[in-house]
Amino acid sequence: MNITLTGRNIELTDAIKTHMRTSIQTLEKYNMDIISVSVVASTQIKKGKDRSVVEFLINLARKNSIVIEQSDQDLYAAIDLAIARAQKAIHRIQNRENEHYKEGINEAKIQANTSINLNEESEAMEDEIIPVELTLYKPREVEDVLNDIKENKKLFEIFIDNDGKTRVLYKRNDGRFGLY
Repeated sequence: MNITLTGRNIELTDAIKTHMRTSIQTLEKYNMDIISVSVVASTQIKKGKDRSVVEFLINLARKNSIVIEQSDQDLYAAIDLAIARAQKAIHRIQNRENEHYKEGINEAKIQANTSINLNEESEAMEDEIIPVELTLYKPREVEDVLNDIKENKKLFEIFIDNDGKTRVLYKRNDGRFGLY
């Protein structure tokens, strides 16, 4: 990894340089094949106050470069904040590459490579009907079902009336009730 340290309008002391280098060394733990890191430290005067600005340009092999600009009143704090942001960015890129995020896709590829005839499988699934039995007990009066809906705050109720017909009592949008 090539490290380039530059100072604009500021002289980089040995202490600042060693702090920058040790901070950059923490990026190696991600094993992301970092080609080069270029750091430019400068000072700016905004609204009558001196601010230290640190710009990081991190070149990764076969990936986009990461550019981070951080400013703070203290140069060391700006470096630390910029390194923290760089670690988050590199960690995000590393997570995208890991296989644990692509397991579903890989499983689908494996299944697609095996000899499965998708047309036969889809036809077999279309014809399958699963019967569901309603639990309708004894015939009920409409008034009893209406009271149940109001108490339980249900939207509808399916029941058999005294004539043996299957009925649906439902609550309409206007607050009244409808009966099928």
